[in-house]
Amino acid sequence: MNGCRFGIVRKAWDLPFLAEAGELVGLRRVMRLHLELWGLPDVVHSAQICVTEMAANVIKHVGSGTPTRLDVFMSGSDLRIEMSDPDTRALPTLIEATDVSETGRGLALIDGIAERWGVILRGDSKVIWCELATGLPSPVGHVDGPRVAKAEAVLGLLQLRPAVESSTFSRLSVASAEMAAIDLIADLLHWLRAHGCDPDSAMDRAQTYFEADLPGVS
Repeated sequence: MNGCRFGIVRKAWDLPFLAEAGELVGLRRVMRLHLELWGLPDVVHSAQICVTEMAANVIKHVGSGTPTRLDVFMSGSDLRIEMSDPDTRALPTLIEATDVSETGRGLALIDGIAERWGVILRGDSKVIWCELATGLPSPVGHVDGPRVAKAEAVLGLLQLRPAVESSTFSRLSVASAEMAAIDLIADLLHWLRAHGCDPDSAMDRAQTYFEADLPGVS
């Protein structure tokens, strides 16, 4: 989006772990925390499924306790997830899983969710990877929407416009001003969520600052 002035830096991260069934819940939790900080709450569920199935594939075909590493980063505007393990023999293969089949479901899920996926063989390891569409306009963009765009424009004006002294102001009725203020607050909460912030926490802090500034409040 050309009008986006407040880009989000989404720094690549990795997590070494042992591929064990007990680690799957932790992997899903870590993925959720990172993606929410990146302002990508709508991608969390798909990413959690992919990470779970990748790790389960290592456990099943390489062995429980295998040293494994998760890497997550942006590939253009897509989210890329990579999982590497030291076994170059057990290559993941997509097969057509029937309704009663107990195998093949993991990669079939990834194939149905991801934009693309594949396997990379390296000298001492293999990597299974997938890329998920985020809907972002760029790697540093944010999820758009009418309220987010409106708040972005207001924040841009507040940051970039020169100070202007004027004795002429448009007069608003108290009711109109109240509604405009409430609407702006709602827009800003949408903007905070889109940028990976916690709207409830921001509201609590704003209330604290507001009350601290009231006359007679110490």
